[in-house]
Amino acid sequence: MSLLSIGMSGLNAAQGSLSVLSNNIANANTSGYSRQQTTQNANANNPYGGVYIGSGTTLADVRRVYNEFLDAAYQNSTALSNDAKAYASQASAIDKTLSDKTTGMSSVLSAFFAAVQTSAANPSDVSARQVLLTSAQTLSNRFNSIAGQLNEQKQSINGQLGTMSDQVNQLTTSIASLNKQITLAQGSASSAPANLLDARNEAVRSLNELVGVTTSEKNGVFSVSTGTGQSLVLGDQSNTISAVSSNSDPSQYTIVLNAGGGTAIDLGNVLSGGSIGGLLRYRSDALMPAINDLGRIALATADTVNSQLGQGLDLNGDFGSSLFKDINSAAAIAQRSQGAMGNSSGSGNLNVSISDTSKLSTYDYKVTFTSGNNYNVVRSDGKAMGAFDTNTAPPPVIDGFTLALDGKGPIAAGDSFKVSPTASGAANIGTALTDANKIAFAGPLLGEGSKTNQGTGSFTPPTLTLPINIHGGADTAQLRTGIEHSMPVKMVFGKPAADGTQGYTLNDAQGNPIGTGTIVPGQSNKITVDVPMRDANGALLVPAKSFKFDTTVGGLPANGDSTTFSFNASGKSDNRNAQALLDLQTKATVGMSDGSGGGVSLVTANSRLVSTVGAKAASANTDTTATGALLKANQDARNSVSQVNLDEEAGDMIKFQQYYTASSQIIKAAQETFSTLINSL
Repeated sequence: MSLLSIGMSGLNAAQGSLSVLSNNIANANTSGYSRQQTTQNANANNPYGGVYIGSGTTLADVRRVYNEFLDAAYQNSTALSNDAKAYASQASAIDKTLSDKTTGMSSVLSAFFAAVQTSAANPSDVSARQVLLTSAQTLSNRFNSIAGQLNEQKQSINGQLGTMSDQVNQLTTSIASLNKQITLAQGSASSAPANLLDARNEAVRSLNELVGVTTSEKNGVFSVSTGTGQSLVLGDQSNTISAVSSNSDPSQYTIVLNAGGGTAIDLGNVLSGGSIGGLLRYRSDALMPAINDLGRIALATADTVNSQLGQGLDLNGDFGSSLFKDINSAAAIAQRSQGAMGNSSGSGNLNVSISDTSKLSTYDYKVTFTSGNNYNVVRSDGKAMGAFDTNTAPPPVIDGFTLALDGKGPIAAGDSFKVSPTASGAANIGTALTDANKIAFAGPLLGEGSKTNQGTGSFTPPTLTLPINIHGGADTAQLRTGIEHSMPVKMVFGKPAADGTQGYTLNDAQGNPIGTGTIVPGQSNKITVDVPMRDANGALLVPAKSFKFDTTVGGLPANGDSTTFSFNASGKSDNRNAQALLDLQTKATVGMSDGSGGGVSLVTANSRLVSTVGAKAASANTDTTATGALLKANQDARNSVSQVNLDEEAGDMIKFQQYYTASSQIIKAAQETFSTLINSL
């Protein structure tokens, strides 16, 4: 090996190292780029006069500086961080909506009950009643507004899932293509080009931003799968995913894996990590429960207010009308159930009627038919609610609602339905009453002691033993007529007996006796009066029917003292029903069967909703901070090995420049030696 050859080998090695170094500097800001290093091998020694002399160097390889374990940690933390960020950004939005005074429910609920209180203080003031109507309209509008925002967020998530699915498909196609290019490159070289390996790793990292994936490598080829094992990339082939309407709920998009042969595998419940995983987790964990909870509060508000107003009399002396729209309108009961997309052809739907708003939960329910009439119900928390028959009369009550076939088509075994009793409650609430005179603030019954009474007997205002069902149709109309035309009832006390009791008799409007009883003078004596019902003409109903009212007698009535209980036809200044309406502000009317300790009031239910969403938003922000810190730590660890350090590269450049210069000096020395030899001839 000549001196010239040795110098040339060093010159070539220095030039190659400078080229690699220059490439590092040029790609210092290239995302995913791993710095490269050259390695050199000494050429074989040659024998020379009994000794061995080196013959220069060879540029053996350009090595990609990369640690697969650090990169795997970086990839995984990328998926976790993007999952947390996607969840937190959505949760923060509804947290702000629900908790803000100008957009949340708290202020309008308080304003509504404040209007009730003002009206109750002066029940004959029509202007105060008008303010109450306005407050009710504002309350229902706020329910509608928040429901609209939550449903817009649900639709936005659908759109984002569609866009992100397309991005996933682009990345998996790119990874499969890079796998093919790497395989071809490895077939013609000792190692794959570093730029292809970097590009593939960066594509996997970008994929983890969208959905959490795992990778495995065999013979230089990546296989990419979801966290639960569904294959996205296998060699140079990739499977696509799509955002499509869920079989159980067409209003919500799910993610399906388009496997071969037209098979679509639903991944909506198993995907995790990345923005897609975060959105899916947020929707199931926070958004849908919030929609259901807000709907439950709206249903309870409308139902309890309407029911209470139905117990009283308005300024016209008529029984009360509903302030809010009927929660069991034909449209509402049909909207609460959705048939699965795979149901039998022509199958009908379910009508879902709310029978008791206090027993409603915030869950959804899956109803699966085992025959044309028999079905099983499973709650979304996994609780089996039981097996039922559509022919059962009356229909069984399940967590405050009942189910019935809509009659629009036959049901077959295997058909299933998603039942959401409360989801549309906030969107559908609205006011029905426009006449302030028809707000029923007065109690329907009135008691008055005779002016000639001699004793100190007292009584509480009479109240109906059972509430009037305002949605009872003909039966309710008959009851209201009966109450109005079957009164008055007169209670007359007799002489106290030797055993310390005192008897009384009850007479109807015609003076006919309808009952007797005894009290203990000086004590609190609850009396239930059973009144035979009469029609508008005063005739007893056939078949006979009756209604009951309660009163409590105290004090010491004298012999012959009497009390007359009558229909409160002129109760314009009576506010008893208004006070009962005001009590709904603190009365437990929500969640009576969901483990909340006997239920809570409307106001407390809203406060709990705000607190629950706020806690989830705060937890999500904490997760975002923690996963962000983990991502940075793993990124820094990866970069400490693979990232281009310009200071180091600058130092190496000086070294390789000196190397190049020294090698050129060897060539120059060889040239001068050769010239001296020629000139000596």
